Amino acid sequence: MINKFLFLLLFTSSFGFAQYGYRDGNRIGISGGVSQTTLFTNNFNSSPETGFAGGLSVRGNYYNNWSMIYGMQFFANNFSLESNFDQKIKYSIQGVKVRLLLSYNVVEDHVSLDFGPVLQINGKLGVASSDEDKVLKGTMLKANQIVDISPISGNFYLGCSAGSKTVRAVIFYEYGFINILNKLNKDVSLRALNNGDNFKGNLGVINAQVVFNL
Repeated sequence: MINKFLFLLLFTSSFGFAQYGYRDGNRIGISGGVSQTTLFTNNFNSSPETGFAGGLSVRGNYYNNWSMIYGMQFFANNFSLESNFDQKIKYSIQGVKVRLLLSYNVVEDHVSLDFGPVLQINGKLGVASSDEDKVLKGTMLKANQIVDISPISGNFYLGCSAGSKTVRAVIFYEYGFINILNKLNKDVSLRALNNGDNFKGNLGVINAQVVFNL
């Protein structure tokens, strides 16, 4: 149901851009690429891992050298936390992102700087069954006890794109300004296993993608 609603928003925005645009610059893009994700936290020892993301976007002219981008991406990102005996436990996080960006055209139709907010909808963290009972270093928590993260989070997007009207390379960074582990704080027993500390973690994701404009 959520996916249908997001697709409806995407194509509604496309129509709106087409009506508003004052020159031929409104395009629908299909994108995909790789990501590297880090969980910034003092609770655990974290390491970045590689994942991927892809989706649809609509770029429309806004005013003078400014454009707007509305997009939706599905992502499968990964990071690792350290367990006892210095083993790495790999976690996966999957979901969908909806973003509304301002874009400054440094070189029209070729180079732009993009920034703006991103709404992120998360599933639970995934962890391999063989790692579920491993204990996270510095705590008494098992790996599978921290998977029920906050389902909604927000990011700030900063990136640039370069290429032609039809194909562009994009590199961008997203920092999660919402504590993605906050839901765990509602469980007193989990905080006790975490040395009595509150859970706090923010995601940082760098992406490299290719966009094909229709």
